[in-house]
Amino acid sequence: MPSFDIVSQVDTQEVRNAVDQAMREVVNRYDFKGTDTKIALTEEGISIESASDHRVEAAIDVLKGKLVKRKVSLKSISGGEIKPASGGRARAEFTLNQGIAQDDAKELSKAIRDMKLKVQAQIQGDQLRVQAKKRDDLQTVIAEIKGLDFRVPLQFVNYRD
Repeated sequence: MPSFDIVSQVDTQEVRNAVDQAMREVVNRYDFKGTDTKIALTEEGISIESASDHRVEAAIDVLKGKLVKRKVSLKSISGGEIKPASGGRARAEFTLNQGIAQDDAKELSKAIRDMKLKVQAQIQGDQLRVQAKKRDDLQTVIAEIKGLDFRVPLQFVNYRD
């Protein structure tokens, strides 16, 4: 029975490279001189710290540009509210979204059922498995889901005939 899995994964190596490139650009740019701006990849996600709110916003723009250049979806990061830090500085924290949350998987499964095709969608942890008797039905499901503007980036993996 043909099947495929719908997952939401972030390539951490590409994120690491984007953070490194953004940090290099921030260090060399004239408008960041003397602000001691830092962009770092932490266990929880990405941390940006600078001397003022405006410099943090500018560093966020630089980071987002580097992420897009490396083909990392901006939907894969969340958060980023600018908060005051110690010493009159400002900080923003981003988290990386890995996997499909349970309620998102239910919503995606419902969208697949609403397509009125002869397919089955099963939630398996942080991914969704779609099975059908015909390959054409699976390809239709993939095309329809790509058309949806879902809140997390989706990839289609493990296609089996």
